[in-house]
Amino acid sequence: MSGEVVDFRVGDIIRMRKVHPCGGFEWSVERLGGDIGLRCATCGRRILLARSVLEKRMRQFVARGVDEPVIPGQGVAS
Repeated sequence: MSGEVVDFRVGDIIRMRKVHPCGGFEWSVERLGGDIGLRCATCGRRILLARSVLEKRMRQFVARGVDEPVIPGQGVAS
């Protein structure tokens, strides 16, 4: 095992190894923290996965989110 931590960002689009029951492979990262929140790009289903589980189930990044720090309680700047 390499021990390298994957750098997830809010807004990332990732492709998973296995298909979701709706038929979709792509998920968007919506939340970072103890668990990582994902939303299915096909059906909109939301799930939470531990980082270690997500790193094993992820195949590749399709698109990368913005690399800006998000300050808790401040929201996203528009």
